[in-house]
Amino acid sequence: MNNNRRRNFRSRQKNNFRRRNGPISGSNNSNNFNSNGNINFNRNGSMNNIHNVEKTMQKFQQLAKDAQSNGDPVLAQNYLQHADHYLRRFNELSEKKENFQEKTKASENSSPKDQVQDQEISQNTN
Repeated sequence: MNNNRRRNFRSRQKNNFRRRNGPISGSNNSNNFNSNGNINFNRNGSMNNIHNVEKTMQKFQQLAKDAQSNGDPVLAQNYLQHADHYLRRFNELSEKKENFQEKTKASENSSPKDQVQDQEISQNTN
C-alpha cells in the first residue's frame, strides 16, 4: 500500500442522526432523494423570505453599478439579469402577501351571521 497517497474522505454514518431533508431510511435506494438534483440549492427557504430576496436584488444592482463604473459592461449586464430575476421573485412574493392580507381582512370584516350562513350553504351543497 502506498502511504504517500491521500485517502478519499468517507463520512461516518450515524443512524440516530436526522438530516434536514428527512430521516435516514434503512434502504440504500437513491430514489429517496429529490429527482431534480437541487437538494441543497434552496436551503432554509431563502427564496420565500421577501426580505432576503430584496437584499439579494439590491446586492446584484450594486454589483452591476460597480462593474459598470469599472468599465466591464458584460459583467454589469450579467449582474442586472440576476437582479431582474430577484425583482420578479420580489414582485411575486409582494403580490402573494397583498392577496393574503386582503383575504384575511375580508374574513375579519364579515359578520359571524354571514359566516354561519356560508357554512350552511356549503353543507347543503354537499
